[in-house]
Formats: sequence, C-alpha cells, structure tokens
Amino acid sequence: MEGEQKEKILIIEDDRFIAKMYQTKLGLDGYQVEVAENGSVGMEKIKSFSPDIVLLDIIMPEMDGFAVLEAIRDDQVINSTPVIVMSNLAQEDHLKRARALGAKDYIVKSQLTPADVVKKIKEILAK
Repeated sequence: MEGEQKEKILIIEDDRFIAKMYQTKLGLDGYQVEVAENGSVGMEKIKSFSPDIVLLDIIMPEMDGFAVLEAIRDDQVINSTPVIVMSNLAQEDHLKRARALGAKDYIVKSQLTPADVVKKIKEILAK
C-alpha cells in the first residue's frame, strides 16, 4: 500500500451537510476527496485536483450541474473525467439530459445510501 496513489474524487455540491457526509464516507473508504461548493469552483478544482471521478449536484448557485457537464465535455483536457450526477430530482428529462452531456450515472440522493454510492464509484473506476 505504501507509495500507492489514492484515487481522487471531487464532490461538487452546495449542500454542506451532504458534501461532508460523502467526503467522510469516501475518505474512510480510502479515497482522496475534495469538495467544491458550486459549479464554478468545481471547474477550477477539476483542472487543479485532476480527480479520477466527479460527483456532481445539479441544482447549485452560480453554475448548475448541467453547465458544469457542458464545460467538462467541451474541454479537451478534462472531458474524459467520469461524472456521476447526484440530484434530489428523479425527473426523466434531467436523467436524459445528464446522459446526453456525458454523465456515467445519475443518482437520486434519497434513493441510495453513501455505501451504495461508493459501490457505484468503484464500478465506474474499475472500467
């Protein structure tokens, strides 16, 4: 384990409680985790932190999750970064839009525990 690089996860989430909960759980599972409180800070951190995967909320101030997905897709340097969208909204049009913009998965926060989310992250990173 010594010298092994921890996989890096960026959480872009404006709800501090939810962000902290996932940051704690993922940290305990051995990931290196950073949090951005809105989309524009998230975009800066994607470039500086170079995460292996991004957990992205949709409804946020300044720059919503769809705008972040578009910006990631349009940036040649970061467009291969896998993104899991996390939302409280289980609307079919949001799911379709997120997928169309390149999201690897779409999670409705109320339907999954943090352990379930870790399982999804591991599945995506294993591909």
